[in-house]
Amino acid sequence: MSTLLIFFLLIPILFLLTRRRYSRKLPPGSLGIPIIGQSLGLLRAMRANTAEQWLEQRIRKYGPISKLSLFGTPTVFISGPAANRFIFTTDESTIANQQTKSLRMILGDRCLLILTGEDHKRVRGALVSFLKPESLKKYVGKIDEEVKKHLELHWHGKEQVTVLPLMKILTFNIICSLLFGVEQGARRDQFLNSFQELIEGVWSIPVNLPFTRYNRGLRASRSVQNMVKDLIREKRMKLEQKIASPHDDLITCLLSIRDLNKEEAITEKEIVDNVMLVMIAGHDTSSVLITFMMRLLANDPTVFAAVLEEQEEVAKSKPMGELLTWEDLAKMKYTWRVALETLRNVSPIFGGFRKALRDIEFGGFLIPKGWQIFWVTHMTHMDDSIFPDPSKFDPNRFENQASIPPYCYIPFGGGPHICPGYEFTRIETLVTIHYLITQFSWKLLGADTSFSRDPMPIPAKGLPIQIAPKQLL
Repeated sequence: MSTLLIFFLLIPILFLLTRRRYSRKLPPGSLGIPIIGQSLGLLRAMRANTAEQWLEQRIRKYGPISKLSLFGTPTVFISGPAANRFIFTTDESTIANQQTKSLRMILGDRCLLILTGEDHKRVRGALVSFLKPESLKKYVGKIDEEVKKHLELHWHGKEQVTVLPLMKILTFNIICSLLFGVEQGARRDQFLNSFQELIEGVWSIPVNLPFTRYNRGLRASRSVQNMVKDLIREKRMKLEQKIASPHDDLITCLLSIRDLNKEEAITEKEIVDNVMLVMIAGHDTSSVLITFMMRLLANDPTVFAAVLEEQEEVAKSKPMGELLTWEDLAKMKYTWRVALETLRNVSPIFGGFRKALRDIEFGGFLIPKGWQIFWVTHMTHMDDSIFPDPSKFDPNRFENQASIPPYCYIPFGGGPHICPGYEFTRIETLVTIHYLITQFSWKLLGADTSFSRDPMPIPAKGLPIQIAPKQLL
């Protein structure tokens, strides 16, 4: 009886001690409704192009660190330069890559966004072997051919076009050709149809019912995985027959690494999951960047003229019909500064997640083990203490990139987690802008300059423009 009495007396004491520990140290904020939490609010804000204001309101209310629940997981939102440094430099024994359940289930649990430690280094190394500048140099001409083919088919002879859908077609075709060795035809069309539904499901609430985006994304993911597996079988057979080269495409490169280095082999599932990741990253980042560059160039005649002058100098230095080279891209310094400033204003990647592997003290608060950590690019990109007059479009901010404080400009991440496809995006963007601005003049149709996120930025109506070939002006 006395033991039972002591037990009941201890319960409220233990409860008070636990409550005191967490109420004192947990960041301010509410976890909201179980499973849903603040997910719907964030997604609605992203689609209405008010996500930055939604988060700024949280910061005004709670400070730069607050708790909430996103996509079924308790989360701590952190912001500012110190938060970015913490995200990109903290040891992987303390925080690890963490993605939403919808992304993990749709892309697979062996993709680079989810892997940690030695697995992350091994798979990243395999991808970089194909995506590093020294390897990509030889593919500039192939991207050049894809861009010219695309413009001939979808732009020449037209008076009006809608930019974003066309840029998505272009970047998807480049990915299929360069990364997977799939040329135009029924197979590429089948890839595209499933791929579009897969993307829609990546940032969705993980409710697996027939009418949900998540469910459609899962079904599309299975379809894309099966198509990639078929490609792997075909390319493995060609390698065995010695009628393929590791430089043919990404899949063949990854298979070759697997065959040559058994100890550091990349598994078939890792190839499948990371091929799907590269598809999404290469497709969306470049298409969004090029689209918003065209919008910004249309609104700024001075910047447009400077980019045109630089690109015409490159064009004049080459014989008619000759493909662009790596050396030509090196001359496009101002154009790339325009791209970097576009990414500062409208970053394709809104933010990301990490997972606390142990209790962490950050900014005077506790981030409990197992919780999600949410960071956002916008919070430093539009900080006037880092980028004076941040609403002004000024490519010259990037004339001396070393002057920008570390971990304040993060459209491609930072540190060991910087996007391995950075150079691939640069090549796609510069080649495409070169031909667009030297062959066409354009102006925006309509005065609506708003955009939404779903999850990537989408300009109003996909950015319809009126175009005219240069020789007719």
